[in-house]
Amino acid sequence: MEIIPAVGEAEKLGTELLVLGVFCDGPLTGSARAVNDRSAGRLAVSIAQADLGENVGATRLIEALPGVAARRLLLVGLGRAETFSERAYRQGLAAVAKALNHDPAREIVVTLAENEVPRRALSWRMQQAGRILADGRYDFGLPDRAMREEQRSIMLLVPHALTSELVAALRQGVAIGEGVSFAKELGNLPPDLCTPAFIARTASAMASQFDFSVDVLGRSDFENHGMATFLAWEKASAGACKLIVLRSDRRMAAGRPIVLIGNGGAELDLQHEQRLRHAPIRDMRGIAGVLGAMRTVERLGLALNVVGLIVASEGGAPRGGCRPARPKEIRSPHVPAPSLLADVLSYAAQFSPNCVIDVAALTRASTAALGSHASGLFANDDALASELVKCGGSSGDAVWQLPLWDDHPRSSAMHGVESDPVDGPPEAIAAASDLARFATAYPWAHLDISGTGSTAGRMRSATGRPVPLLAEFLIGRARAVPGNAIFSPRSRTELHS
Repeated sequence: MEIIPAVGEAEKLGTELLVLGVFCDGPLTGSARAVNDRSAGRLAVSIAQADLGENVGATRLIEALPGVAARRLLLVGLGRAETFSERAYRQGLAAVAKALNHDPAREIVVTLAENEVPRRALSWRMQQAGRILADGRYDFGLPDRAMREEQRSIMLLVPHALTSELVAALRQGVAIGEGVSFAKELGNLPPDLCTPAFIARTASAMASQFDFSVDVLGRSDFENHGMATFLAWEKASAGACKLIVLRSDRRMAAGRPIVLIGNGGAELDLQHEQRLRHAPIRDMRGIAGVLGAMRTVERLGLALNVVGLIVASEGGAPRGGCRPARPKEIRSPHVPAPSLLADVLSYAAQFSPNCVIDVAALTRASTAALGSHASGLFANDDALASELVKCGGSSGDAVWQLPLWDDHPRSSAMHGVESDPVDGPPEAIAAASDLARFATAYPWAHLDISGTGSTAGRMRSATGRPVPLLAEFLIGRARAVPGNAIFSPRSRTELHS
């Protein structure tokens, strides 16, 4: 699939499917008005018959209109013009993406980017459109799985002349959308497939595709680096515990690396703990988020040094306890044990990082306060926290900062005791505060995605968050390097895969 920017008159484009956004109040605007004029008012009649109402994202497919070159038209409700917002714009795009998933058209023109969003430039609208339209249309052929083949062209119409800024914004959006889609695909895999060996193969395949360097650390490495918890866990799980190190070393990039940590492993379903004691549910969301962000870095060719540390363990829920464990504390690979994140945070210091961001779902406790709207953010550096909050607002992948406590009560998870999912924010704060004790050598942030990494309800599916947030952060960091181009000479910034 390719997504390309273009300038043109929508009513004259002989495409298979023309997508128009329409408001429920006021006169038609932009391409919709031009199509209505060209069809002698037939579009207005069709809109009235469609009865889209005030709900943003309502869609209706109509046949060709006289005088209009497109074979079919897709109408997308944008709600009331006076209340049109960032959220409504994203909802409209998401409705288009969903409709296109079920439509056979191979040539499509989308006009939604022409609708102005308060306080947002056209470049922002282009990036969001590229991201949301790209998300879900890619199949990456993960190891042991077949790849879907599809050819489709989406033309994103803009209201005036193209500029390099608009083209770059769309490229960024497409790359972010692919990263989100990759994270979803990985996060939605069957739990029995997501073994440490499979994760290592997935990381190696990505490294081969994008020229990453990759190392899979095992027992001897844990001994050499003094990683006591990893070593104990690796012995208890018969070798099914690995730390995977991915490095994107750009020759043109300056400065110390940014380290991203993706935490994964097995998570017991607390409501059915006895029944599922020997059937852990692996939580891939943290791993998927970091691998998706790393993929976006390479897809764009960002001139950054980025290190990805992937924690892949076979058993036991890394629930938030962080005290390095003694071997005798690990009784079984299916018994909750102290988190491996403590060892990884200590190991990360060897890279002399500019900053470290870890992504995990430790306790599910922050979900009680934030739901699925925002990821919990904990940080030991105010500047880093502010930067992530700003990036969350721009990307629509929101975070909410929660405090760290120096004198918090000891987390129950530190003693191998499973925490109650309704313990609430204090339990999440205690878990993050435990982690903070191992991240004193650098600016550090912890993203708790327990409520945002997947949809709510019984039929849970991965959302791909926080890839948009991390991508926005990394793009901003590449742009901020003095005297350095945002993209390296070997940038992969094409608009299609």
